[in-house]
Amino acid sequence: MGSFATRQNVINVASVPQRSPFRYPGGKTWLVPTARKWFAQAHVGSHLIEPFAGGGIISLTAIAEHFFSHAVMVEMDDDIAATWQTILSDDCQWIIERIASFHVTIENVNEAISHSKEGTKELAFSTIVRNRTNHGGILAKGSGHIKTGENGRGLSSRWYARTLIKRIREINKMRHCFTFIHGDAFEVMERCLKDEDAFFFIDPPYTVAGRRLYTHYEVDHHRIFELVSQMRGCFLLTYDDTPEVRSWADSFGLPYRTIPMQTTHLVTKEELLISNDFEWLSESPI
Repeated sequence: MGSFATRQNVINVASVPQRSPFRYPGGKTWLVPTARKWFAQAHVGSHLIEPFAGGGIISLTAIAEHFFSHAVMVEMDDDIAATWQTILSDDCQWIIERIASFHVTIENVNEAISHSKEGTKELAFSTIVRNRTNHGGILAKGSGHIKTGENGRGLSSRWYARTLIKRIREINKMRHCFTFIHGDAFEVMERCLKDEDAFFFIDPPYTVAGRRLYTHYEVDHHRIFELVSQMRGCFLLTYDDTPEVRSWADSFGLPYRTIPMQTTHLVTKEELLISNDFEWLSESPI
């Protein structure tokens, strides 16, 4: 189908409302301005489906900014799922109080983690603690704690209790706009293939770095392309720009565009957007 580059600069994520409680590796805060353009196609009755929810910034933005009245978030990871289930429920106040009273020390962090098997709430809290005290927010097995951290603050450098509480409260206020599914992305996509009102935002684990960043990094990427080629609704996929990904898109006749982004290490790179059409996105041939 050929590739086009968007005429835009790298997005400064500081200019985008930060709504997710997660520091999520591979998060899409930088994509929010572009996603808004895609959302603008929505009509009355449209709903958003995010099969690989992760940090959820796209769904949160879509609802908070009233592009959609309902969003479905799907996540297989037990830890992340427990966090969303707790935030989107009446247990939200419990986790807010735990965050407010938590003092970050290595002893307290380890104690919180030791209680993770005592129920959904405890797992949710321990996940937030790990996410905020692990290097890069990585939750995959083997990830280590922050050492020097921001401004030399070490382990507590990413623990902003007031900010976390504010974000969680705002999400909970919108809870009736969300359906959260702790389950398989593929089952949801297959079930909704014929839904003409669906807007699928699909952000699967990176094909290259996924093993290091995520617990569930093994994904049948080719199957994702098979499914989206059958969707009757709108879809937008994001992928790392590799020859393999481009070949999958080409084999199913799916158009794609490159878009610049900046990594956490301030390295500029290109990612791919893949969609059923790009009439909503200004473009220029490369």
